[in-house]
Amino acid sequence: MKTVIFEIAEWEKELLQKNLQDAVFTEDELNSGNAGSFADMEIISTFISSNINKDIIDKLPNLKLIVTRSTGFDHIDLDYCRSKNIAVSNVPEYGSSTVAEHTFALLLNLTRKIPQAIEQIQRLNFDHSQLIGIDLCDKTIGIIGLGKIGQHVLRIAQGFGMKVISFARHPDEELAKRLNFEYKDLDTLLGQSDVVTLHLPLTTETKHIINKDNISKFKKGAYLINTARGGLIDVEAILLGLDQGILSGVGLDVLEEEDELHEEVSILTRSSQQNINFKTLLYDHILIKHPKVIVTPHNAFNSKEALKRIIQVTIENIQSFINGKAINTV
Repeated sequence: MKTVIFEIAEWEKELLQKNLQDAVFTEDELNSGNAGSFADMEIISTFISSNINKDIIDKLPNLKLIVTRSTGFDHIDLDYCRSKNIAVSNVPEYGSSTVAEHTFALLLNLTRKIPQAIEQIQRLNFDHSQLIGIDLCDKTIGIIGLGKIGQHVLRIAQGFGMKVISFARHPDEELAKRLNFEYKDLDTLLGQSDVVTLHLPLTTETKHIINKDNISKFKKGAYLINTARGGLIDVEAILLGLDQGILSGVGLDVLEEEDELHEEVSILTRSSQQNINFKTLLYDHILIKHPKVIVTPHNAFNSKEALKRIIQVTIENIQSFINGKAINTV
């Protein structure tokens, strides 16, 4: 089947070509401008920068399968794909430990003031007075979303001696007993947690689960971490929490409107800007430069081991479909 792989890095191409010799490879994102050039393709694979909407799908009349090289799939119009009988596969599990470890990398950098310490020592300043941190031991961590990544976060947190509480729409009491944690409603979790960390997919139900209405319910001095999806948190709520002294620090690997953030020059020349939230983009800039915020560039997934797992599952998704069985469909 005719296959094209978008957003490809050279090292990925080497691995994929061994198993998908007839595929076409391109570094480009899939967009409405280039989709027509691939009208005969039956299978496409993209990463998260390609926003696969109705306009693009309509320019791919032979499309039968979309394989996203990610766990999240909010960049794909699933409803329209279903109406066109197009299967969508993802990589459901490749970096649970990887993302969980990055979660604690952000948290430890905040609680032990690592960026400030590095900047200070580069000036040969050994004064400790502004570098006082906090212990994680005996603190309470509230995990919002307890899937595979959330469970890895739980185990790491318990290794630090933290108490774990969690919010989930469908509590699993057997899991709670086995992993030694308690479920709480969202407001209670926010009020009791020294650290709040998000590990949810972005859906209409979870969008802005942290918002201006509930930011005031956080325990004063809490830390907020998000390595999931930017849209889970209203950016304005973060700034409100920081300005009012509710949050001591924020660690973000994702930002709302992050795709637009690194394309700001092209945004200004686009004929249509109706779907761009310029207010959120402004707030993103403020967050990036805020002294109590650490932002990394959607890099939590990015370990050698996780990247190899992504490629392997992508190959399996494509080959299984060609052989008549769709796997890892969403």
